[in-house]
Amino acid sequence: MIFVDSSYYIAISDTKDQWHKKSLELSEYIETNINVVSSFIISEVVTEIGRRSGGKVAYNLYNYFTDNCEIIYIDRDLLVESMDIFLKYNGTLSLADAASIAIMDNMKISEIVSFDSDFDKVDFINRIHTLQ
Repeated sequence: MIFVDSSYYIAISDTKDQWHKKSLELSEYIETNINVVSSFIISEVVTEIGRRSGGKVAYNLYNYFTDNCEIIYIDRDLLVESMDIFLKYNGTLSLADAASIAIMDNMKISEIVSFDSDFDKVDFINRIHTLQ
C-alpha cells in the first residue's frame, strides 16, 4: 500500500509537465500497489488538470480515482489532526500535504509517490520520485 500525491497524477496526465517522463517511469510501480489518496488530493488534481486540459480530462481522472484508488475522505477529526501537522511545520507544508501525512501515519504507510520534496521533511516518509 502506497500513498500517491497529486504531483504524480498531475505529471502523468500532462505531457508538458516537467515531471511527466519520470511519472511514466514510475507508472508500473504505481500499478502494482494499492494506491491511497485523500479527497484533498482528488480536489488538487481535478482542479489543476481541469485548468490545464479541460473539464472532460479532469472528469476522466476523477473516475480513475473512484474506480482504482482507496480514497480517504477528510472528516473533522482528520482536519484537526492535519492542522496540527500544518502548525508543527509552521506552514511550510500545504494543508493537503499535512492531511496526507496524517493519513499515512494513521494507516502506517511509509511510502509516498511524489515529486514534492516537502515530504522529505517528515522522518517516517520514504518519498518515491525515481526508480533506483
